Amino acid sequence: MRRSITLALTVVLAACNSRSERSSQATSKPAQQSDSAQSASAVMATEQPTTNPTAQQVATMDQNKLQVAALPVAAGGPAVGKHDDKLKPYALFYGPPLPTGLTVSHDGRLFVSYPRWSQPANVTVGEVTKDGLVPFPDAATNAFYPSEPGKLDPKTHLVSVQSVVVDANDRLWLLDTGSINMQPAIDGAPKMWGYDLKSRQRVKEIRFEGALKKQTYLNDVRFDLKRGDQGTAYITDSGAGGIIVVDLASGEAWRKLDGHPSVLADKSVTLMVEGQPLKRRPPTGDEQPVMINSDGIALSPDGATLYYTPLTGHTIYAVSTGFLADRNAFDPVAYSAVRKVGDKPSANDGLICDAQGRIYTTDFEDNAIRRITPSGGGGGLTEARGGGAASAQPGEVIVQDERLLWPDTFCIHDGKLYVTSNQLNRQPDFHRGDNQLKQPFAVFQIQIDGQRNPKE
Repeated sequence: MRRSITLALTVVLAACNSRSERSSQATSKPAQQSDSAQSASAVMATEQPTTNPTAQQVATMDQNKLQVAALPVAAGGPAVGKHDDKLKPYALFYGPPLPTGLTVSHDGRLFVSYPRWSQPANVTVGEVTKDGLVPFPDAATNAFYPSEPGKLDPKTHLVSVQSVVVDANDRLWLLDTGSINMQPAIDGAPKMWGYDLKSRQRVKEIRFEGALKKQTYLNDVRFDLKRGDQGTAYITDSGAGGIIVVDLASGEAWRKLDGHPSVLADKSVTLMVEGQPLKRRPPTGDEQPVMINSDGIALSPDGATLYYTPLTGHTIYAVSTGFLADRNAFDPVAYSAVRKVGDKPSANDGLICDAQGRIYTTDFEDNAIRRITPSGGGGGLTEARGGGAASAQPGEVIVQDERLLWPDTFCIHDGKLYVTSNQLNRQPDFHRGDNQLKQPFAVFQIQIDGQRNPKE
């Protein structure tokens, strides 16, 4: 029986400041903007309407509620009836939108992202605290009207954040797709903002000028702060397929691996989730296969290798970050820079490396988490160039559990692996308009014998 939740979060909006923001692409000086200044007034402006009145987003880490909550379980597939006590609920989420990204700061603060897909959302980035879900950086910056995208400036508001990541300097990065329900991005909306967590001030803005395509969907990001003057970011484009590279000092962005087979969905794979083929099924018309390109991404501890996977596929690939960072290296060279790490029996969404260089994968077809050790152990790969034979086994299953309903995104903190479980496959788009999502969504944690990758 679903347990009622007494924690309530009232998201209210402040009047929006019409001043334009000064871009900080080419400087590390904090951007001049009104996030913190508007926060206090946003909390007080209780008479202001929310942008999405039906989005009652609630989160809790209360141990009593975690222990008694009836969590949804798989309706079919290989994990039915399997329950692993190592997998422990850490936070629960109620309300229409599902959380995708999560990250944990160095001092243990939990942040999550809610992309604006088919379900309404007031908060696209929030911090989960003992008091519930708090919009980050504030409610005003999270405000957006999906049905009226011209009502608020998409350049100064968060439109739809897919991924949140804390870097090695304990800064929080928000990756905004600029897309509503995975449709083509709104002009000027795609962006990446970096925040100092102590001051809650934005210190960096990236606009991806010249690096976006019409089909681009910014998915996930990893940072190497030791490559370049201020660091380098690597981002998967799951819409057009490819890797976007950003020089954080200048804000310049460029594309790599466009058209390479390793970043494209594998058309031979039919995703099986909860024992059923996953297809896009509109209310009327023919069903379509789910073909999603480069998605999961992880960086080796030495920063020399980037791992990535198409969501539609069973193969993990790796590429030299030296090749990615070199804007003068032509993509034909990619056939010697890309390597095949290994094949798995299940597709995954998220990837992450621990400090030992082992790769963790969120295998949503099996409701499982796998761990793979590439040859060399520390991130170096030794297999033949040009897509040669894989040198890694499919990996050990460290947990398989019927509560892991579409494990999505990872974070490692203090010897624990955190993962979102959001039932992505139960959205109406896959079921003729029928919403099969069952609350609550969850963040789980599992104790591992690994530590946080210093690069992630």
